[in-house]
Amino acid sequence: MAAATLVSGLVVSSAIAFAGPAMADEPGTGGHGAAATLGGLTESGKIKIESDRGDSIQWGGLFDLTVEGGGSLQAYCIDLWTSTDPGTKYKETDWDKSTLHENKNAGKIRWILQNSYPQVNDLKALAGKAGVGSLTGDEAATATQAAIWKYSDDVTATPEDPEAKALAEYLVAEAAKAPEQEEPKVSLAASPASLAGKPGEKLGPVKVATTAADGTVTVSLPADAPAGVKVVDGAGQAVTTTGNGKELFLDVPAGTADGETKISLATETTVQIGRVFGSVEGHEQTLILAGSSKSAVNAEVAASWAKTGPVPAVTVAENCAKGGVDVTATNEGDEDWTFDVKGTSYTVAPGETKTVTVPVDEDAVYEITVTDANGFSKSFKGVLDCKTAPSPEPTATPSDTPSTGTPSETPSTSATPSTTATPAPSTTTDASTGTTGTTGTTGGDLAETGSSNATPMIAGIAVALVLAGGAAVFFLRKKKAAGQ
Repeated sequence: MAAATLVSGLVVSSAIAFAGPAMADEPGTGGHGAAATLGGLTESGKIKIESDRGDSIQWGGLFDLTVEGGGSLQAYCIDLWTSTDPGTKYKETDWDKSTLHENKNAGKIRWILQNSYPQVNDLKALAGKAGVGSLTGDEAATATQAAIWKYSDDVTATPEDPEAKALAEYLVAEAAKAPEQEEPKVSLAASPASLAGKPGEKLGPVKVATTAADGTVTVSLPADAPAGVKVVDGAGQAVTTTGNGKELFLDVPAGTADGETKISLATETTVQIGRVFGSVEGHEQTLILAGSSKSAVNAEVAASWAKTGPVPAVTVAENCAKGGVDVTATNEGDEDWTFDVKGTSYTVAPGETKTVTVPVDEDAVYEITVTDANGFSKSFKGVLDCKTAPSPEPTATPSDTPSTGTPSETPSTSATPSTTATPAPSTTTDASTGTTGTTGTTGGDLAETGSSNATPMIAGIAVALVLAGGAAVFFLRKKKAAGQ
């Protein structure tokens, strides 16, 4: 039986090393925020999708993620026709660097998240608003996902369950007339993500943005940082903690040998509802935050200094508006700095900054390396994911069993219809109906159903797992993006 997959994504942060190759998970922002690993769907159900390519049945619902360093998150999918897998690494990112780029309905999605399950966990009260007698967790999660897809992917999404259908209709209607919602704030970020200067100077400033309480963000340097180098505030006082809106500097004493280090920031905070999580390593489904425990978040800033010559600092930032990645080079030295990107050379005068936009294909995994004639080399890797994938051509009859990792269950509209969009529910849930509460996920591929700007290529694999007391069949699907 042909299978199709649907998508979902999450958060991960990493640091940009100043010298030598570096991997940037959130280019230009110091690997800011929360980083997490996708578990699977925990509560879900069947949703009928009506799109310009035909109709299909998908599984949709609530995902769980485990935060690196401690904490847990819950999220919904905002990229219906893209797949994802349990174990996928996700990073926190901004709306304008995600599939919500230029989506005028982003605020409506956030309203749904704030006014539905699991933020509203009083299912009796939620049922009353929807005009039904009762709701289960599966029904509430299915309804919430269906309402979100209406605004994230511009499709008509209708849960098969009548109670879930009623709640989805209520959410869509209320979101349409709700006041505009602002983008939620980043959990932790430090900008710029790279500093440069001369010994005897204070390098900076670095601006801190966080939702954590003032004074709870720890600031540190690595054990091998040169003697005398320290992080200070604007008055020159050494600091070990900081907070939102504060400025930090790196004090490098005169006479310090040319070198480099990094500033690490860390704290625990509740990530705000509506933050987006994108895949770190490849094109996977994009997720939007629906719930958060107190979670570990991090940011890093690279720094280097030299007595004479050019002293460069380089950062990158995904630019959805221009369809590429901005490479920003600053020269804090006393000589011109000439660097090379993708075979083209650019020169930055002392004290100046130059930004170059490198074109990158949508959904493409990119690697951009900045070099100079003196051995400088920094590499940045990431994924440009600014658009939701188009609906695939329907090809087969969807199955009734949800896949083990993505939000929808059996898309018939993906390149090849399949039954996986959401991770399979635990063995205590009726996988064919999704009407009972689930107790967890079993892992496995999340459903994939199509790809963005690509010719749909989807394969279905059915794997039967015999569990104690019964058997659960999960359909694993993996979508392949164009050119891959």
